[in-house]
Amino acid sequence: MFLQLKETNDLVKILDLQELIDPNSAIVHGQDQEGEEEQDPDSFNKEHLVFPSGERLPRCWLDANYRTAKAS
Repeated sequence: MFLQLKETNDLVKILDLQELIDPNSAIVHGQDQEGEEEQDPDSFNKEHLVFPSGERLPRCWLDANYRTAKAS
C-alpha cells in the first residue's frame, strides 16, 4: 500500500499493514519512493501521512480511544 507524506507529497510504500491499522502504534515502517533505486526502510509518524488522494487516515488507525474521545 502506498501513502503520501503531507509536507512533501512523496509516496511511501508501507511495509507492515498491521502496524498501519494498529491505533496503539504512532509510527509505521515504510520506504520512501524517491528516485529510481529502492530506498532503505524508515520510520514515519502516522500523523504525517495521508492517502494519495489527500484524504486523511481513518481516526480508528490513529487513536485507540476514538470511540470515547470527542470528534475534532
